[in-house]
Amino acid sequence: MIEHHAQGAAPSASFTHAQIAALFFAAAREGQVDLLADFLDAGADPNQTDAHGYTPLILAAYNGQAEATSLLLRRGAAVDSRDAKGSTALSGVAFKGDLALARLLVDAGAAIDQPNDVGRTPLMFAVMFGREEMATWLLAQGADPTLRDGEGNNALTLALRQGHKALTDQIRAAKTP
Repeated sequence: MIEHHAQGAAPSASFTHAQIAALFFAAAREGQVDLLADFLDAGADPNQTDAHGYTPLILAAYNGQAEATSLLLRRGAAVDSRDAKGSTALSGVAFKGDLALARLLVDAGAAIDQPNDVGRTPLMFAVMFGREEMATWLLAQGADPTLRDGEGNNALTLALRQGHKALTDQIRAAKTP
C-alpha cells in the first residue's frame, strides 16, 4: 500500500503484518535466500506458522529449496515443527523423494519416525508414493517399518497395496535381524 502524507511528498511503503508475513513465507517457498535472511535479521520468527500451519522451514524443504532450508535451520527453525496435519518437513521431502533435503534435515536432528496426525511416518510417505531410493535411505537411517498408521497399515502393507515389489522385499529384509 502506498500512502501520500502531504502534497508533493514522496510516497512511503506501508505494509500490514499479514502482507509482511506473506512475503516472508513466499521468500522461504521460493528460495529467496537474501530476502529470507533480511526478514530473519529484522526479527522474523523462523518458527511462525501460516494459516495451514506451515512454517518457513516446511515450505522451503517441500519446495526443494536446500539453501533456504539450511539458512532457516542455522537461524533457529525447529527441524521437527509440524503443520496443521501434523506433518514435518521430513515427511514432505519423503513424499517428494528429495534425498538431498532429507539428508540435510536428518543431519540437523529430524526424527526419522515422526508420525503425522493419522500416524503416517516419512517412510510410509516414501512407500505410498513409490520413492524407492528415499525408502531405502530411510530404512538405512533406522526408520521403523513396523510402525502402524491410524488405519493399521505399516510400510510393508502399504508397499504390498501399491504393488512395489522391490520395496516390499527391502522392507521384509529390514524387519528381519
